[in-house]
Amino acid sequence: VLKNPGAKHSLGVGILNKLNLIIEGSLGYFGVGSIDGPVVRISGRVGWSCAENMMAGKVVIEKNAGSCFGAAVRGGDLICKGSVGARSGIDMKGGTIIIGGNAGAFTGFMMQRGRIIILGDVGPNLGDSLYDGTIFVGGKIKSLGADAVEAEMTDLDRFWLKRKLKVAEIDKKIDYSKMTKIVSGKKLWNYDNLEPTERKGAI
Repeated sequence: VLKNPGAKHSLGVGILNKLNLIIEGSLGYFGVGSIDGPVVRISGRVGWSCAENMMAGKVVIEKNAGSCFGAAVRGGDLICKGSVGARSGIDMKGGTIIIGGNAGAFTGFMMQRGRIIILGDVGPNLGDSLYDGTIFVGGKIKSLGADAVEAEMTDLDRFWLKRKLKVAEIDKKIDYSKMTKIVSGKKLWNYDNLEPTERKGAI
């Protein structure tokens, strides 16, 4: 147990073992980054770039998170029960990010793999330059980014969401029939091979 962290930066980084870490308070920037295996529970808030480059494990934040939440995550479950800032899941390469509240602009920017679940509303340019992966939104979407398109929800999607949200420990009633699924339109997959006039339409 880590008590009174005082919102200091770079706490709990580089933990490569399976262990339980309870943080009673809030973290500053770059908290619990580059971890591979631990289960971390944070009772307060976190600043920018929480759990950046996370490889495996589980992180649960009880309150809100800053921008770049879960940047370049590769595996594990990253959960914020409150709202998060802009560019959450930027350059994401695997794992799952679950947001109980709202998310800011450019969520899922340049996302390559993995899944993001947002139970609230999300800001403009959702999934901009999305290469692969899936984003599920329970609330309103201000706008979609370049090459992000809506897709049909399947029974398998709903089954996965119900199972994964149990892991998230978010005590919230969810109407899965109203959730929106966002995937890549794949127009940018071969962007370098497009003619100059075609590139304008792709973006």
